[in-house]
Amino acid sequence: MEIWHIRGGRRLAGSCTVQGSKNASLPILAASILCPLRCELFHVPQLRDVDAALRILRHLGCLAEQRDGRVYIDSTQLSCCSIPHALMEEMRSSVIFMGALLARCGEARLSLPGGCQLGKRPIDLHLAALRKLGAQIEEDGGEIACHAYGLRGAEIVFPLPSVGATENAMLAACAAKGETVIRGAAREPEIVALQGFLRAAGAQVDGAGSGTITVTGFRPRRSAACRIMPDRIVGATLACAAAATGGDVLLRDTDPKHFSTVLYFLNQAGCDIISSTHSVRIRSGGKLRGIGALETAPYPGFPTDAQPVLMAALLKAEGRTAITENIFENRFRQVPELRRLGAQIDLDGRTALIRGVDRLRGTALSATDLRGGAAMILAGLAADGETVICDEGHVTRGYERFDACLRSLGADVCLEY
Repeated sequence: MEIWHIRGGRRLAGSCTVQGSKNASLPILAASILCPLRCELFHVPQLRDVDAALRILRHLGCLAEQRDGRVYIDSTQLSCCSIPHALMEEMRSSVIFMGALLARCGEARLSLPGGCQLGKRPIDLHLAALRKLGAQIEEDGGEIACHAYGLRGAEIVFPLPSVGATENAMLAACAAKGETVIRGAAREPEIVALQGFLRAAGAQVDGAGSGTITVTGFRPRRSAACRIMPDRIVGATLACAAAATGGDVLLRDTDPKHFSTVLYFLNQAGCDIISSTHSVRIRSGGKLRGIGALETAPYPGFPTDAQPVLMAALLKAEGRTAITENIFENRFRQVPELRRLGAQIDLDGRTALIRGVDRLRGTALSATDLRGGAAMILAGLAADGETVICDEGHVTRGYERFDACLRSLGADVCLEY
């Protein structure tokens, strides 16, 4: 159990560097087993989910080590194609190893993944894509067995964009004969980052960032290296923290374009946003205003992962904000806890109506998921008195030394393990 102690009322000010992206790191870690490969990854965040991925790699027979923001992997001695349930249940993204194992070994055995319980997140699109490439898949309860006696290129059409399914299809297609065309692909920056690593490893992949991705071949290399992109959700979280506290914060080593929709709504709420190529400054006068309405949507729309932290930033905003969640049906799990601080939030199906209040008062809260936990921390920063948050490790799954980062900006935050 991790306990967050937050004394609110302090204005955040200063500058900080945005960590490497969790959601870019995990598929690239899985991609390291596509062929016998030695690779070095830079700017990798030290997180529970990254630790879980490294344990999976070691279980598969790889050498995998993280130190000083770098990860070193040697997958030349891969010796296993199955992942036990105990490792799979630690994170949702573990399912990404399915496509990579199928490409390398011709088979993969694993169970349904774990992670935050945000509602139904079936892997049907993953399985359909792999079957399209020629995989034979058997499902027995929560266990999945995949076999492929020679993958073949195909046209894969997703009825809706799925980041994980797009990544799995890209990985498996590297081992397929002929051309694979993925239509309706997810367009997130993390997909572009995966394409960059696959190219470094010898794959011929084009189109990432658009709705159509083409994989035409793979000439494996012995080594590869890449730098992990900055985490756009962490950038959005810190921007919202500055807004919530009336702060003035410069975020370095980030790409404002990756979370431009969040910055747009913060600007609508009254913040000054000053962007450059690799940094963004957020200045808040301390009194925000409601922003009307917004809806979450696949990239380049407003990210579902940023919805809880923007909600936290607007709890004291003058006027109303209506947020409609279109991605996960349980993404409002933070709402009952935020109400305990004095927030005025009404739920109507997939829409949350926020009416700004003058004051929030610190109290005891319980985090139930990663982004909801971050939202509670931000709300605690804006509340009077002390907020104590009990967290079963959710926040540290996605935020690297978040307490130290906030303290460097002037927050009174302490994390007990």
